[in-house]
Amino acid sequence: MLDYKLLLEAIFTPKNIIIYLIVINLLAFAAMWWDKRRAQKGEWRISEAGLFTLVLLGGGIGGIAGMYIFRHKTKKLKFTIGFPTILITEIVLAIYFCFIK
Repeated sequence: MLDYKLLLEAIFTPKNIIIYLIVINLLAFAAMWWDKRRAQKGEWRISEAGLFTLVLLGGGIGGIAGMYIFRHKTKKLKFTIGFPTILITEIVLAIYFCFIK
């Protein structure tokens, strides 16, 4: 019989989590660049929901870095407040579940 606890421990190793966070942050950063580039050309863009989804999946640092490096969405309050709020919430939850609970 398959032991799900052992399976989860094998998947969610610190190394795999770090790799995931690097990849999702690079994707969020690239999405901000791509969306800015498309906006300048007047072409089809990445939806705001799509950008927020990348940040919600752990790409907060990449999303925030992309927002300010490319000066994209910096005048929209839901981005300038939303991205950091999501990032801080995820950090607090990670600390809680890793060290307190």
